[in-house]
Amino acid sequence: MLLYNSATRKREEFIPHVEGKVSMYTCGPTVYHFAHIGNLRTYMMEDVLEKYLRYAGYDVTRVMNITDVGHLSSDADEGEDKMLKGARREKKTVMEIAKFYTDAFFADCDKLNIKTPDIIQPATGCIPEYISMIETLLEKGYAYEAGGNIYFDTSKLEKYYIFNDFKEEDLDVGVREGVEADGNKRNKADFVLWFTKSKFDDQELKWESPWGIGYPGWHIECSGISLKYLGEYLDIHCGGIDNAFPHHTNEIAQSEACIGHEWCKYWVHVLHLNTNSGKMSKSKGEFLTVSLLEEKGYDPMVYRFFCLQSHYRKSLVFSWENMDNAVVAYNKLIARIAALDPDSGDAVDTEAFETLRAGFVKAMDNDMNTSLAVTALYDVLKAKVSDATKLALIENYDTVLSLSLLDRANALRKKEEEKKAAEAKALADAAADPFVAEILSAIEARKAAKKAKNFAEADRIRDELAAKGVTLIDTAQGTTYKID
Repeated sequence: MLLYNSATRKREEFIPHVEGKVSMYTCGPTVYHFAHIGNLRTYMMEDVLEKYLRYAGYDVTRVMNITDVGHLSSDADEGEDKMLKGARREKKTVMEIAKFYTDAFFADCDKLNIKTPDIIQPATGCIPEYISMIETLLEKGYAYEAGGNIYFDTSKLEKYYIFNDFKEEDLDVGVREGVEADGNKRNKADFVLWFTKSKFDDQELKWESPWGIGYPGWHIECSGISLKYLGEYLDIHCGGIDNAFPHHTNEIAQSEACIGHEWCKYWVHVLHLNTNSGKMSKSKGEFLTVSLLEEKGYDPMVYRFFCLQSHYRKSLVFSWENMDNAVVAYNKLIARIAALDPDSGDAVDTEAFETLRAGFVKAMDNDMNTSLAVTALYDVLKAKVSDATKLALIENYDTVLSLSLLDRANALRKKEEEKKAAEAKALADAAADPFVAEILSAIEARKAAKKAKNFAEADRIRDELAAKGVTLIDTAQGTTYKID
């Protein structure tokens, strides 16, 4: 299996630290508002990666944090605390906000068939781990105290910028409107590990620490949680591309400084979902949520299908036109699956099964190419194999793609069967009426006359019915009638 590693900027063969086992960490949501569908694209692609690793036979442990404290809005640990912003907006406590939007996030994940991670840890639950880690960094000389806060000293690292080769002057916070430089820092790139002094005098969540009452910086949370549950060797760390700097960069700096060796081998970043006006963002006011998609009549599975048709390392443009196209394609796919006979009694052709499955595996092994994996799904439908084999392959692929293919197909098949049953009942009820029975008999006689090319007789039957107040209506599906 090849994965693109953001840290090395190349595709690499995936080899976990312990054979057969995978430790996986994914940055969770900051629960101050609903997740927009751009956020959820990232979680969806992480979900596909986790499911494919399991499909490939790995024993996966996936951990995700919930950021419920200390997430500021800038790359220099300035700006407005997002949790406080949410609490003020809704006139609730920070923990009430966190609980509500955590529940909302997982409800959206359920709608999109995103598996719940094995371990979910709110940031507020690991304060002792952060404090212990910061103490180690201070002891090793990688951190310093200034102005009541504890900072990480990036000048002590041989290499700080892992994912991009930034220039220090490009990161000068003083040149950006509305952001003040932190005079306590020794270097522009230094970041806060623990706040005891900040401009947020109304910060609700504070804890005792060796440096005074305060709260953790944003970046220390993921490092502390990952080290607690997954140990010092992490196989895969995922997140949106906007987390690469500064968040993941700072995670690497503090984690490796603390443990003294390489921490995470593979970094997987999902690119943005854009609109025609640019990157999707909550800060722009109204934003797109799963609930809004549902209000507009879109099945969440259509959005998942839309995302899987593109590679995770490509920016994806959302528009209602693109969603409408996805609706058509998804519905056609479901209809083709529903047309397969689940009760055919045919055996699964194991040789054909493995030959076709190899195409799906090849696509997924190629840096999780879900677009080609969806193509492999269509290849199954076109293949000259039994319906039983096709249905077995679709079920197999969907353990990874999670598009609810068989469930939706079964529901459509049941709906069609109920429709046919209702039509048959209506015909039976109608046939019980002598006049209707006469009309139906005449229609059949006319059909036979036309087949025999006796068009004069067909016209005579039509005219005779018309004289009795019955108008025949010829359609591509057959002849119906209306009584005038």
